[in-house]
Amino acid sequence: MSLNYIWSGFFLVGFLAALAQFIFLGDTEIFKRIIDGTFDSARTGVMDIALPLAGVMTLWLGIMNIGEKAGAIDLLAKLIAPFFSRIFPGVPSNHPATGHMVMNFSANLLGLDNAATPFGLKAMESLQTLNPNKDEPTDAQIMFLVLHTSGLTLIPLAIMAQRSILGAADPSDIFIPCMVATYVATMTGIIAVAIRQRINLFNRVVVGWLGGITAFIIGIVFYFTHYLTKPEIEVVSKVFSNFVLIAVIGGFIIGALRKKVNVYEAFIEGAKGGIQTSITVIPYLVGMLVAISVIRNAGLLGFIVQGFSWLFSFLGFNTDFVPALPTALMKPLSGSAAKAMMIDTMQTYGVDSFVGRLACVFQGSADTTFYIVALYFGSVGIRKTRYAISCGLIADLAGVIAAIAISYVFFY
Repeated sequence: MSLNYIWSGFFLVGFLAALAQFIFLGDTEIFKRIIDGTFDSARTGVMDIALPLAGVMTLWLGIMNIGEKAGAIDLLAKLIAPFFSRIFPGVPSNHPATGHMVMNFSANLLGLDNAATPFGLKAMESLQTLNPNKDEPTDAQIMFLVLHTSGLTLIPLAIMAQRSILGAADPSDIFIPCMVATYVATMTGIIAVAIRQRINLFNRVVVGWLGGITAFIIGIVFYFTHYLTKPEIEVVSKVFSNFVLIAVIGGFIIGALRKKVNVYEAFIEGAKGGIQTSITVIPYLVGMLVAISVIRNAGLLGFIVQGFSWLFSFLGFNTDFVPALPTALMKPLSGSAAKAMMIDTMQTYGVDSFVGRLACVFQGSADTTFYIVALYFGSVGIRKTRYAISCGLIADLAGVIAAIAISYVFFY
């Protein structure tokens, strides 16, 4: 029911905000902007997201099926089973969902969104086979979704590329702040869900894995900052992430050939589900994107930012970060809208300004919670979200706070 109230609230609050602007500010264009925005968002949901997703899904579900035939997914599941069995206690250790989740998280770590989405949808589909109540998510599905919405990314490739396009003196200078902020968001998400599900995070295996991941991230930060120049960071990030992706495809094919699998037929068999999955999610995507556009075009974000500015000034805090907040506020709602906010902020305040850099760190600190809920739960017909949204937003908030703090340390 939470998603029902949130979706309805977007429309009702947006309408009231528009009505107030019409009555008190004399804005006669406000209703037209909102209606035009609903049409644009509906078109975007189908033409710019669902249809391109059909092609990407067709490709990667085919590749995923090759990996399953080759035994690679089962191997990944066995490698990470000790850790996942603790934070996903409802998933059997040898279940293919584990391997699918690993592939999704790996693609996210490398900033490979196009590959991460098909892997994630496949993981959600696998988890749904363990769900006795198909209308609402299991504990495992909520943990997976919150981990995904926290957006743990080692290499914010798209953000660095956009900074380069806009002429940043050092496009990769947001690399470490983004990594720190998204790591804080992810750890907060794990803790929030673990508390709700009464998962013991002080288990020796869990502490060992989380400690190892933390050490790995610290090691990457140390290596990149002490042994690579700024241009080399950008080149290594780009080459490494895409090399891993092509290596995965090659490894799956080689493994399948060794097992004498008909690779092409395996690809076609898996790829057939791509278009159907994309068609299934269209109503959920359009519904959420249209509701978000009402909030955006009603000007509510501007009012909220002004409110924050007044509040922090009243409390005596430095408010130089406030102009970057639209990116942070939009990120849980829409990735493309948050990206547009980020670009607009860099163009307005300067790509190398404190506000411009902070907007980039906001963009890299978490993922699009409401979009992901609509896409992933919608793909398997889940209509009740339980506490998935609240825990996802807690992780988002932690990422925003961490982004502000680390940006003041690095850029202010």
